[in-house]
Amino acid sequence: MAAPTHAKPPVCQIFTFNDPKTSPDPFYELPAACLSQSPVPIVIDNGSFQTRAGWAVPSGTASSPPGAGLDSPRLAARSETQIGNDIPSLEPLRWLLKSQFDRNVVVNFEIQELIFDYVFSHLGIASEGSVDHPLVLTEAPGNPLHCRQMMSELLFECYRVPFVSYGIDSLYSFNHHNLQRNAVAPHTGIVLSSGYNCSHVLPVINGRLDAVNCKRVNIAGSQAAAYLQRLLQLKYPGHVAAITLSRMEELLHEHSYTAVDYQQELEKWRSPEFYEREVHRIQLPFSGKVPGGVVSVEERQERKAQQLRRLQEINARRREEKLHQDQERLDRLLAVQELLEDGLLEQFHKSLVELNMDSAQELQSYIHKLQLCVEQGRQRLQVLELEQPIDEGDGKSPVSVSCGVALQPVFNLAEYHQLFVGTERLRCPEVVFQPSLTGEDQMGLMETLQYVLDRYSAEQQETLVSNVFLTGGNMLYPGMKQRVERELLAIRPFQSHFKVSMAARPSLDAWYGARDWALQHPAAPGTEGWVSRQDYEEKGGEYLSEHCASNLFVPLKIVKPAPSVRSSEPSAPAAPQQPASVATVTAPSDVPMVTS
Repeated sequence: MAAPTHAKPPVCQIFTFNDPKTSPDPFYELPAACLSQSPVPIVIDNGSFQTRAGWAVPSGTASSPPGAGLDSPRLAARSETQIGNDIPSLEPLRWLLKSQFDRNVVVNFEIQELIFDYVFSHLGIASEGSVDHPLVLTEAPGNPLHCRQMMSELLFECYRVPFVSYGIDSLYSFNHHNLQRNAVAPHTGIVLSSGYNCSHVLPVINGRLDAVNCKRVNIAGSQAAAYLQRLLQLKYPGHVAAITLSRMEELLHEHSYTAVDYQQELEKWRSPEFYEREVHRIQLPFSGKVPGGVVSVEERQERKAQQLRRLQEINARRREEKLHQDQERLDRLLAVQELLEDGLLEQFHKSLVELNMDSAQELQSYIHKLQLCVEQGRQRLQVLELEQPIDEGDGKSPVSVSCGVALQPVFNLAEYHQLFVGTERLRCPEVVFQPSLTGEDQMGLMETLQYVLDRYSAEQQETLVSNVFLTGGNMLYPGMKQRVERELLAIRPFQSHFKVSMAARPSLDAWYGARDWALQHPAAPGTEGWVSRQDYEEKGGEYLSEHCASNLFVPLKIVKPAPSVRSSEPSAPAAPQQPASVATVTAPSDVPMVTS
């Protein structure tokens, strides 16, 4: 009969931070496929977290340097700018970082120009004064006309590009996904995009963006990382400096997940067994040297023993010195007493005056006291000399014999430098659905989706929810697709159908979709989606040629007031206003009018 097997307690897994050090991006040479007579377009996914750039060739791939940060090193003798992966570590210089974005809209075009310089030089463009390649660039949904005007001015005036095409990154990803599954165009669906600064709900009808019903939620990955940092810093106030924003982003990317049912998942974490099995212990780096005040029990006892021995030596030295002083004083008093015994009264009285004594009886009293002190001091020294070999030979620590120190549990220094990440793994991704967790007074992503759907008819809603597409770097959490399906099941009517799909590469599909569009629509004057230099000069910098992944172009109409005709004669007072249904008849100017 086999012996019963007992379930072993779960072994907790300990993780460590990678703290990757970025290496500078290489300078690529111009590919052979780009040396043809027709210039090959450059595709730039201008994101607020990472900028991805590459050539629009069938086998092209995107290089993705983080292009959101610029900094000037403090130790540089002159002004020097570092961009993207040229910054080895962000945390020491995070307070110096600058971005071209305000949320998801480009507003700082001086930094944007530096980003373009960095991209073009690393792609191998060596032409001076111009970039002779068409450019496909992503922009924010509902990008303001002024921001597009400034971007077009930068590209056409500074870089002298021949053509520019603007599109929305999430719509590029949506079209790339439909192209991969061979869906029949035009496509209809609704895109849920969540990036670094913002999340969007973008309805697409018959292959075109319904810009009137687009909505933005100002909660995304950066808010989740800041929320996680705040939670862990409050939980571990002793490790505030080690809980950096870069490490929190690493925790979000590698250790967080989206709960399908948030409240039910929190209830699971109340179980001690579930907590021990699911908690992630993150080991912080620490020094093996024990800091002051944080020592083991053995070292603490040894230190106390050393201190006790030093105290004993100091006390013994002081006793010997005091005994020597008392002996010298006793010898001097005995010498004065011998003067009295020898009959030298005059010298005896002089010595009493020097000793500040009045009579021989007082001298005898001092001699008696000093004799007792000297005798007691000699006895104490003899006792200490006898006890010292015993303490050294019995193997017991003087601390345990004399002080009676109780044993304490051993302090685990490595465990002290561990972060126990439990419910924070699901609480931080939840801010996309419940922004109130961070104190934001706005709707979550699914509430915004319901609000957008309610603006359509029932038939249009059925068509839209049949193709719900998730994209963006903040959609990479495990369980995100299942959570959206569960929320849609609660939103939609009973027995209604819907389909949720996720981008194959939520962070990269926007670039690949823009590349696909550039390959399908070669740049040429009058081609849909491309803005030529002639269009820029004739129609203004805010002009946009619409296509399947672009914003809706609404030109800014400035109504000029009609010029007023000034007459030399003074004008008559205005007649009182008449009701709209009553017609007023005015007399000709040459007919005199009589008024009473």
